Amino acid sequence: MVRQSHPIALLTRPLLQSQRFAARIGNTIISPLMAPEYLTPVIPSGPFTAVVLTSETGVEAARRISAAGVLLPHQAFCVGDHTATVAREAGFESRSAVGSGDDLLDLIIALKPAGRLLLLRAEDSAAELQKRLITAGIETFSAVTYRQKQQQLSVDAICALQGDNPVILPVFSPRSAKLLTAEILRVRATAPLWIAALSPAVDAAFLIPSVLRQIAVRPDADAMVKVVAELRSRRMGS
Repeated sequence: MVRQSHPIALLTRPLLQSQRFAARIGNTIISPLMAPEYLTPVIPSGPFTAVVLTSETGVEAARRISAAGVLLPHQAFCVGDHTATVAREAGFESRSAVGSGDDLLDLIIALKPAGRLLLLRAEDSAAELQKRLITAGIETFSAVTYRQKQQQLSVDAICALQGDNPVILPVFSPRSAKLLTAEILRVRATAPLWIAALSPAVDAAFLIPSVLRQIAVRPDADAMVKVVAELRSRRMGS
């Protein structure tokens, strides 16, 4: 079993997101617990004023739908800056909520868009956003455009979790927290766990005892990079 002299970060987001985050923090193991499977949904008949996108994967789903000949609106309301950037690169006129699903809801309500919205979402997420938009008086339709298939931890990830050195776990969603909890129990992890949570909701969904826990001051990647750095500094200073 390989021993780590300093805490290693275990990244369990989908591969592209994990690779991008790993490039910013270094000393990582990447072991995605979810992999996207794109679907071919029936899109409700338009016209729509804008699409609502809650992730980079949702942008890719929109790109695939457009490539198949389905006409989507040019405007996009996006959950955060990265999603908005990727949407812009895909040809949308994007607007970022700079935060979480709640921030996206607040942005759309504040802008009061005329016409109907189309939410492109994952099979198991964002349905509540549609309900809340409708409750706010904004006509919103949704299409399930992808699902996240569950995967088990890699051999390297299991070795790190079964070791003696601390493992930093940056967790970005409640579902990721729940999947990671199940995997940690399955492999009977013994390593000290240090949790870096994107939000209080994410932290609450992680049900395994941990040595250290810290919640990002904002629900974005920059804040999560800072949390990981601060956890590592605490280790170095101990």
